[in-house]
Amino acid sequence: MVLKNATILVIDDDVDVLTALRLLLKPLVKTVVTEKNSSNITSQIESMSFDIIILDMNFNGLVNTGNEGIFWLNKILQKNPETSVILMTAYADIDLAIRGLKEGASDFLMKPWKNEKIIESINAILCNKKSKHANKKSIHSDAVEIIGNSDVMNNVYTKLKKVGPTDANILVLGENGTGKDLIARALHDLSNRQHKPFIKVDVGALTESLFESELFGYKKGAFTDAREDRKGRFEAAHGGTLFLDEIGNISLSQQARLLTILQNRHVTPLGSNDSIPIDIRLICATNINPQVLADESKFRKDLIYRINTVDITVPPLRDRGTDITELAHHFVALYAEKYNKSPFTFDSGFISKLKNHDFPGNVRELQYVLERAVIMTDGTVLKPEDLVFSTIERSITTTSIETKSLNLDDLEKNAILTVLEKNRGNVSKSAKELGITRAALYRRLEKYEL
Repeated sequence: MVLKNATILVIDDDVDVLTALRLLLKPLVKTVVTEKNSSNITSQIESMSFDIIILDMNFNGLVNTGNEGIFWLNKILQKNPETSVILMTAYADIDLAIRGLKEGASDFLMKPWKNEKIIESINAILCNKKSKHANKKSIHSDAVEIIGNSDVMNNVYTKLKKVGPTDANILVLGENGTGKDLIARALHDLSNRQHKPFIKVDVGALTESLFESELFGYKKGAFTDAREDRKGRFEAAHGGTLFLDEIGNISLSQQARLLTILQNRHVTPLGSNDSIPIDIRLICATNINPQVLADESKFRKDLIYRINTVDITVPPLRDRGTDITELAHHFVALYAEKYNKSPFTFDSGFISKLKNHDFPGNVRELQYVLERAVIMTDGTVLKPEDLVFSTIERSITTTSIETKSLNLDDLEKNAILTVLEKNRGNVSKSAKELGITRAALYRRLEKYEL
């Protein structure tokens, strides 16, 4: 990331400071936003994605402890861990500087500042972010970056780093729309086979008659319309990775044929007597519950062991917390560029409505919902009413959610989500229905990061 593409937020209760920094940075960066009122910080970072935030450490206080700055630093990083924060204060205090850096600040500057020092600091942070981004992409697909920094996604990244460089067969589990194909591609990109073919097959869509011809290939004249030799997907993936999607939907007879190939590491094309050796790394994926796969009347246990040296479960979007905000910014920017629209900002209720939706269709549903919003919105501010959720995806019922956990916090969170969804995000009506005050509901919304 270079300076001219950066988006910066400056927060200070001194108008002169805001003016000076805006005049300094405006010719150098893409966007500079200034904010005088610290109570507006949350709405600012939810409405727009910032690369760097320059944050004063004291607001309208008689005691210059820096506690306000530390408080808002933590709030900002909690909302978006990717944002870099530069702390600024007029009161030199080494202990305060060390404390700020320990809490996650990227730099600490003193007032009055030197212009070249601020620009140098911003440049260094942006270069560091670019370097981290490049390293991070090593666990992402070349085609589409895997986005998200939630704890559950970091667990996935850890597994990817460990098993990616190996030749172990991997079973990727997860609901529809979670991005299992991206995980498969990332595994290939991390392996020693990354410069060899990556072949994807939706085996769940193959009929019994097409299963063998597609996977194993055929010779000319093997059947009607076989007018020339054709390689099967196993042979096409030789030396590389074969990704079998929807593996849980194939029949028992198909499973038996697949097991034979995996055991012998040879394929015999239809119409041929000659077997062809294959060298592949196998990755499979399914949205079927592992307990169903364990039922031998539906899936062979010996095949499960063959395809499942290690399993990776891709979490549903509803369990990914702040990733929804990061994904929203990504997709909105993507579709704004695709449809030649000006950059969008988010109304304060826009992200809240996204977070209150269960997203049974996961990231795929989020993507389509945001694409529609970008297409249909006339202005440059996306509002809650611009979000229209598809009736195709069936919402997860409150009952099914509650049966997952009897933890009191989970039950309270789900009750709040249900009532907010019912009242279309109206806090007053929701608080009344829940039997608590607006202030109490706001505290719970903050507690559960809703």
